[in-house]
Amino acid sequence: MTEMLLKYFRNQQKQVQSEKLYDTQCPYCSMQCKMQFIEQTIVTGKKYMTIGKDNPTSQGRLCIKGMNAHQHALHHERIKYPLLKVNGEFTRISWEEALNHIKENFTKIQSEDGMNALSVYGSASITNEEAYLLGKFARVALKTKYIDYNGRLCMSAAASAASQTFGMDRGLTNSLAEIPSVQCIILAGTNIAECQPTIMPYFEKAKENGAFIIAIDPRETATTKIADLHLKVKPGKDAALANGLLKVIIDENYVDETFVQERAKGFTEVKEHVSSFTLEEISELTGVPAADIRKAATMFGKKETGMIFTARGVEQQTDGSIAVRNFLNILIATGKLGKWGCGYGAITGQSNGQGAREHGQKADQLPGYRSIENEEHRAYIASVWGIHQDEIPRKGVSAYEMMEKIHDGEITGMFLMCSNPIVSNPNANFVKKALNKLKFLVVADMFISETARLADLILPTSSYLEDEGTMTNVEGRVTLREASWPTPEEVKHDWQIICEIARVLGKGEYFSFSSAEEVFNELRAASRGGIADYYGITYERLRKEGGLLWPCPTLDHKGTERLFEQSFAHPDGLASMVSVPNSPQVPKEQLTEEFPLYLTTGRVMSHYLTGVQTRKSSSLSARNFESYMEIHPNTARKYDIQDQSLVKIESKQGSIIVRSKWSDTIRPDTVFVPFHWADSQNVNCLVSEKLDPTCRMPGFKVSAVKIAPVV
Repeated sequence: MTEMLLKYFRNQQKQVQSEKLYDTQCPYCSMQCKMQFIEQTIVTGKKYMTIGKDNPTSQGRLCIKGMNAHQHALHHERIKYPLLKVNGEFTRISWEEALNHIKENFTKIQSEDGMNALSVYGSASITNEEAYLLGKFARVALKTKYIDYNGRLCMSAAASAASQTFGMDRGLTNSLAEIPSVQCIILAGTNIAECQPTIMPYFEKAKENGAFIIAIDPRETATTKIADLHLKVKPGKDAALANGLLKVIIDENYVDETFVQERAKGFTEVKEHVSSFTLEEISELTGVPAADIRKAATMFGKKETGMIFTARGVEQQTDGSIAVRNFLNILIATGKLGKWGCGYGAITGQSNGQGAREHGQKADQLPGYRSIENEEHRAYIASVWGIHQDEIPRKGVSAYEMMEKIHDGEITGMFLMCSNPIVSNPNANFVKKALNKLKFLVVADMFISETARLADLILPTSSYLEDEGTMTNVEGRVTLREASWPTPEEVKHDWQIICEIARVLGKGEYFSFSSAEEVFNELRAASRGGIADYYGITYERLRKEGGLLWPCPTLDHKGTERLFEQSFAHPDGLASMVSVPNSPQVPKEQLTEEFPLYLTTGRVMSHYLTGVQTRKSSSLSARNFESYMEIHPNTARKYDIQDQSLVKIESKQGSIIVRSKWSDTIRPDTVFVPFHWADSQNVNCLVSEKLDPTCRMPGFKVSAVKIAPVV
């Protein structure tokens, strides 16, 4: 058998006439794995493949998405020139014509409806340079307060919780390298085995070293399988479950009294709060046995080192921000912060979910994680941009709330980059109706996505193989994505598109960049002295050192491996604890006789976000070519749902039809549907418009639904 394989590979190699290697990194999850794209010329034509490349984060590993990422970049359906909608059909036009249409329509809209009638909808999948430029473009070129991005639907709960608790938000407070040494790990609402597969070896190594792993999830997943204890919580009850854990830690004297007294505030109020309920009450509320809650809390409390990781399962709820704060309460109470093997990790969903939220795409934010309402911050950024601080608009609203502004007629034009909001937003039918009301919608994308179908004008953008720039991964490590593959036909980079639109709008002097590196150097200056300080990071250093963890304030700074060793980022240096109610401020949907099941959503390994890219990959699409509903067999029988049959799922917001998939690993009161599909399979058509009052995160993880077989 071995001889046959060797003969096969020798024959394959003989066919290779030439080979070219291109350094790049994966465009998908926040691990940002380094890799090499290989183009081979063989006897019969061209052959392409992708292999991993050594790096500090994923150490050469790739998952199935990374190995096949090039398939969408080379896909024949890529947009390669500007497209204008004429009589309902897209027609090819020149870039000059496209820019003139933008100038004419944007100018007319602002003349008729006001400066804030234009809006910008960004992305957490674009580079730091492009995220920075998009924020500057909205405020300087368009002079509008309305800009937000799809990262609002991903990281806003964790970001706001960390900012309120610690005074700053970075994905991990420690580097990934510490995970194998941790003695107890809580994975709350995160299915890393499918969403960030190349991070899994860190946790597997920790388990080999004796770590006790606790998973919190209403489903059994590939991630919960590595856990020593699985807390199968009712959807939406994570904050209450954290209260139960905290109660045991406090009642059983696992509190680090010295840490709490010297480095935190609010503990007394939290202690009093958790004394107001019993563990049995928490068990009844969450569906988790009291003995399991006690065991989890005891294991975490008594271990010398411990880390907690949260992701969308906890965060994508109408109390997501305060729920995360409660898990941070546990870390503070046990003193597990600021030292080796002790810390917090928010498992970022999108490729640049960390960097894209640091430099100006958020409605209330300026570069360097500065506040747009802070006069000192406004003055500093205005000096970098060469304008007066009074020219910078004030804060706008969140991504979904912009859709409401469109529906109400306050916003009448939009520039949208690398996002697909009619699939990714809650109450998706409403979002589609709203976008159809716009007087002029410009979409910059690689493909005609479901949202791009509604556009008046589509602009062709470059892929990860072609677009050089920096990204900031799950650790907060800034990396340089090399990109030397040629752009096809008339495709332009996102940063070039932004600059060209600014030029025709008469703001070219503020956007006179000729390379991504030039943009990054201005970003460095804009971030200097801010919470997310990139000033000491350069392209040259990134090429030499393979990535740097921010803050990195000077050119000789090595980057910050571990946060909060001496103090937290609040002015008083203290971490802030808070009492968290068991019931949310914004009520979640409750089960009723009409809608008797919880619906929760999530990802599958072979797809990314709304699937616009991964559904263009034949290898990935073949693994999951349609959506499905995971349901417990007992529940399926109750509602006469056969395995692998079509089922209608309905909520107060709408209905979809997907195929059933029996699984005895999910709670009987819960069904699960992934969110990578559109149109009649778009699960976000079922999700309510209710938002977290702190961070404006929609409640994707908890909806009340009914099901019925399709006959």
